[in-house]
Amino acid sequence: MDSSNTSRRLRRLVRSLTVALAALPLAFVTPARADLIDQRNELIAKFVGDMHADPLVADCAAHGSFVASTSNVIDHVEFAPESFDSQHATITPWNDSFDEGKQRIKVDNVVTVEGQGIARDKDHAPYDLKFRCGYVGQQMLAFSWNDPVPPAKPRAERSTKKGKGKHGSKHTTKRTTQRAQAQRKKRGGGT
Repeated sequence: MDSSNTSRRLRRLVRSLTVALAALPLAFVTPARADLIDQRNELIAKFVGDMHADPLVADCAAHGSFVASTSNVIDHVEFAPESFDSQHATITPWNDSFDEGKQRIKVDNVVTVEGQGIARDKDHAPYDLKFRCGYVGQQMLAFSWNDPVPPAKPRAERSTKKGKGKHGSKHTTKRTTQRAQAQRKKRGGGT
């Protein structure tokens, strides 16, 4: 009976240590994420307070600034004071899908704001950037921008043509049918 209690305690200890070790990486990730959230909130406060931006426009600009800074060609984004005026930033009531691609989510408002992407290559002129954000209430649900770096690999377009099945086009299906007929003729089965 003593040995079973000891082995049970040992198993509990091993489980507790495993859980603690699994949680250890999360302890280091959380502060980094908190820093990013703090930086974003500071940027929004700066846009609203210093540049008189609408809170939704400021939120979209802050998000766009973060996303663009992950680009290989953009060092950071700058917003001129006029970036937040009605000629350069808009909030459009939408009540429709954000776009026809992967972000077909229905949004209430679409915010558009313009900025300048300062290039990592100091000899390159700044990039004119346009950020577009879809909101439901105060929550951003969709985002797009005119990334100056095209995707590495173009996405395959889905075909809506009739006759294109799961495994190929009409042409492939026709070839398969022709092969089957030729095999039947060889066996003497006719057409």
